[in-house]
Amino acid sequence: MPTYVGLVKLTDQGIRNVKDTTKRAKSFREMAEKAGVKVKEILWTLGRYDLVLVVDAPNDETMTRLALGLGMLGNAKTETLKAFSAQEMDQILKGLRRGKDGGENVATLGGTTEAPGGTFPGA
Repeated sequence: MPTYVGLVKLTDQGIRNVKDTTKRAKSFREMAEKAGVKVKEILWTLGRYDLVLVVDAPNDETMTRLALGLGMLGNAKTETLKAFSAQEMDQILKGLRRGKDGGENVATLGGTTEAPGGTFPGA
């Protein structure tokens, strides 16, 4: 299953009820499990975000549904990142090849050339 990282900021409501944050985390785990999502980690953090979630979900749609459901409860706002392991990244990188000029900054992807500043179809 794909891995996702959720960056969570508590809302004003979430801060007012911060003493319940570990109880809400337990409820989130249960909600995620019912949706077919495995919660690998819930971490409370210092800095820009209040919590970081690491989960495995069957697909983007399920993860989006879970994040929206969490937001609807009113205690948190989320930003979701799709994450890749080293093995998954190796598979992604296999699809890259050098551009016609052999330059370091050009990668050809199925008939399109990606270069700094934009995409050039058929280049």
